[in-house]
Amino acid sequence: MSDTTPAPVDETVPFDDPTSVLQDDERDERDETSFALFEGDEGRLDDRQRRALVALLRNSYVSARTHADEWRAVLDAEHQLRSRLNDLFLELHVDRDREVAWKRQARSESQRQAFPTLLRDLPYTREETIVLVYLRMRLRADTRPGPDQVVVDRSEILGHVAGFRPATATDRTRDEGRVAKAVERLVTARILLRTTDPDRFRVASVVEVLLPLERLLELDRWVQSTEASTVPGNPAESENPAGSDNPAGSEDATTPDGAPTDGGEPRLQADELDEEGETGA
Repeated sequence: MSDTTPAPVDETVPFDDPTSVLQDDERDERDETSFALFEGDEGRLDDRQRRALVALLRNSYVSARTHADEWRAVLDAEHQLRSRLNDLFLELHVDRDREVAWKRQARSESQRQAFPTLLRDLPYTREETIVLVYLRMRLRADTRPGPDQVVVDRSEILGHVAGFRPATATDRTRDEGRVAKAVERLVTARILLRTTDPDRFRVASVVEVLLPLERLLELDRWVQSTEASTVPGNPAESENPAGSDNPAGSEDATTPDGAPTDGGEPRLQADELDEEGETGA
């Protein structure tokens, strides 16, 4: 008989501590509800990111100047915000150099089925187009560093648009009223930024995004062609039908009473829900 005895083997079944299991479940539950801001909240964005998303949906754009906190949130959570907008058939565009972010309606690549549209495209009036091209030209000519440095006067805008008034236009009050409406719409779109002087505005750098150089030149040609077409006896009056190379799709982007024509370029994407709920082409 050997003097050596095998050491006893510990066959004890490992004990699962129920306390640790409960702690793991609680940790998982906390992870799933860490973004909850109200009862039943299943959102996956935190408060800061949600505010940035709302700002993107409510406004034409978000910039470091107009929405400093939201802009920083866009930079920090660009992927998450793009994903949420994509769920709504919207695209997120971010220009880090100009410090501006904006949304666009996504377009289906399929010819058979278009995406439902959340936003409505509203055409610029002729006066709005002239003002927009002028602002873009002013911004392009300015060499000072920093965003939103160009300042324009209301009278300056009125004078510029007046240069495109046809010789036959005698109702100056009505024409100036159209320009005033154009200015207000561009203020609403935050293309013109108010200052302490109600008749002076800063030109938002976002104009460079809305009107890249190619588009600027295209619209400038259109503006010049509409000016020529208003001269009595000028052949241009009858040589610019809808569907031609004219970016506005017609000789005048407005009806006689100043309302925008339907369906033509140039267009400004409005931050309004499409109440009809119809799909866009």
